[in-house]
Amino acid sequence: MMALGALGVVYGDIGTSPLYAVRECFSEAHPVPVSVENVLGVLSLIIWSLILVISIKYLILIMNADNRGEGGVFALMALVHSRLEKKPKLGFLVQATAILGAALLYGDGMITPAITVLSAVDGLETLTPALEPFVIPAAVGILIGLFTFQRHGTEKVGRVFGPVMLLWFGALAALGISWIAREPGIFAAFDPRHAVSFFLHNGFEGFLVLGAVFLVVTGGEAVYADMGHFGVRSIRFSWFAMVFPALLLNYLGQGALILTDPSAVKNTFFRMAPAWALYPLVALATAAAIIASQAVISGAFSLTRQALQLGYLPRMEIRHSSARQIGQIYVPMVNWLLMLCTIGLVLGFRSSGNLAAAYGIAVSTTMVLTTVLAYYCARIYWKWSAGAALFAIVPFLLFDSAFLLSNTVKIHHGGWFAFLAAMVIFVLLTTWIRGQEILSVQRKSIALSDQEFLESIRINPPQRVAGAAVYLSSDVDGVPRSILHNLKHNKILHQRVVFLTILTMESPRVAMEERVQATILGEGFFRIVAKYGFMESPHVPRLLKQIAIPGFEYKEMETTFFTSQKSLVVTSAPKMSKWRKHLFSFMERNAQRVVFHYRIPPYRVVEMGVQIEF
Repeated sequence: MMALGALGVVYGDIGTSPLYAVRECFSEAHPVPVSVENVLGVLSLIIWSLILVISIKYLILIMNADNRGEGGVFALMALVHSRLEKKPKLGFLVQATAILGAALLYGDGMITPAITVLSAVDGLETLTPALEPFVIPAAVGILIGLFTFQRHGTEKVGRVFGPVMLLWFGALAALGISWIAREPGIFAAFDPRHAVSFFLHNGFEGFLVLGAVFLVVTGGEAVYADMGHFGVRSIRFSWFAMVFPALLLNYLGQGALILTDPSAVKNTFFRMAPAWALYPLVALATAAAIIASQAVISGAFSLTRQALQLGYLPRMEIRHSSARQIGQIYVPMVNWLLMLCTIGLVLGFRSSGNLAAAYGIAVSTTMVLTTVLAYYCARIYWKWSAGAALFAIVPFLLFDSAFLLSNTVKIHHGGWFAFLAAMVIFVLLTTWIRGQEILSVQRKSIALSDQEFLESIRINPPQRVAGAAVYLSSDVDGVPRSILHNLKHNKILHQRVVFLTILTMESPRVAMEERVQATILGEGFFRIVAKYGFMESPHVPRLLKQIAIPGFEYKEMETTFFTSQKSLVVTSAPKMSKWRKHLFSFMERNAQRVVFHYRIPPYRVVEMGVQIEF
């Protein structure tokens, strides 16, 4: 069942590439003549791209770099970064590489739904040219429905989409077999010498075709990012048992069709179907294209939660959609932002052909960055020798770099959008990280130590009232500002006072026995440090109920939570450029309140206003 769900969520993107990939290889943008040698050459490139990039690089090699079941650039970075404490410069480089890769994946998450849905709806024109005016409205309507459906969660989405994709991959295989039977010589494309010959005969134009060939592997990065949704075993089983054979058969079938009828190259996929099957195929392709967007949308949700927990983004709402699989989540803000951007792309580019020119540059760059991180993972985490790591990784890096270089010509044809979106997200992430670092240094420079505070309490004891107070703190030592403000204005303290700090570790999950470190400070004060993985969501009331400390017992109706509501005053201090300070301040104001993020009962919360010069 998990493998079936993986078909519907993980492989939608790569599974709909047959709709447009072969067509783009012989489009007007790549003036390569349709000949037997060129068809076999292009197919050979497609076959070996699927084998080397998806089957070997991602499914076999990269997926071994799972961070306790989680994948994606942040999970890969965390494996390496946690072991680079003594090499801060290398640690910074690894962190920046992962952040840039994640930013590019968000850009891909905007383009993929637009191109896949438009490619399927383009089939309406195949039925009759009279339907052409309805292509754009139909695509927009489908996208709105897709993003609206996301609130039901990945588990329900996969349950609905899995059987549809099973039918889709079956149709891909059947269509391919029907044409391979007419032209069995197409199996010669498995010989990699045809790929080499293609480059020798077509030169630079042949190299540029790689940018279109790359469309067959664009779902690879999303497969790795979605690993936490269904698990590596389910994802590998789905690929080798169903997806990979179906894709190979369909691409070979499209090649056989072109050899039989070269004019079919303008819309190869739909020309494969007999006339009686065209209407059902358009409907199935539209359904598959809707589902195809699910891989990058789910990947964007996973990346967002990892970024939140690692402190790379301000707090935002995350909803869990499965009690069995912790990685299945829904992030409303990301969902609606992706929807608006995707609809904007459909209205702006207006055809899948135009979008194909913008597609690929972001993913190919991300693949290069992931391969670089994989090298550091092999050296630092797997403890491989330099020679072994280079031998294993460099061939993939060369392959990825070739794809990236062939895609650079797309930048002025629309690829600029992916880079622009990635740069905006990169600036947001790095601004938040830098702003948090500055605030942390400020807090520590003026913080009152536990010993100094307790000594002042002994010398001049304030009035104590019944009950318990929990003060949330960002630091593991030093007194929170909120308690100082409470003393200053209210001049009272509760009988039992807890300083609570939530830390996010560079691992997806933390074992319960390692979760909590509790210290009795004296005078009715306690310090609790709770550790969570970057794929876990803290639940403070549940945490406090599980803690057993002599002298402290959590009772909801007798406990008050104190939080600080920061008000940032932007100054000209040379810590960060002023425009970035204003951007950070805006992000801070619009972050989800701590109360909701940590699931604290709102009726038990007191917020203390704190003004900070920044």
